[in-house]
Amino acid sequence: MNATEKTLALFTTRVRQMIIQFEETKKENEDLYAMVDERDATIRRLEAQLTQAHQDYNNMKMARMLEITDGDMESAQKRLAKLIRDVNKCITLLKEK
Repeated sequence: MNATEKTLALFTTRVRQMIIQFEETKKENEDLYAMVDERDATIRRLEAQLTQAHQDYNNMKMARMLEITDGDMESAQKRLAKLIRDVNKCITLLKEK
């Protein structure tokens, strides 16, 4: 084997090694892109859950405020009814005098 054949054989070997390394790198790159896509999907899902949780929290907070308002309304109506009875008693007592 002369020097040219040795150089050509070495070159061929190196090219094959580079092709193999390229294929490995390409596969690794595809795997990494798949991982990134999976993480992006997970992030979008978690963001949607967070948004839903915020909406649920705000809805519950609003419902609680309405519940308190309804309770206050009943209490106010009872106090008003008691005041009306007291005024009616006073009017009755004044009429008797």
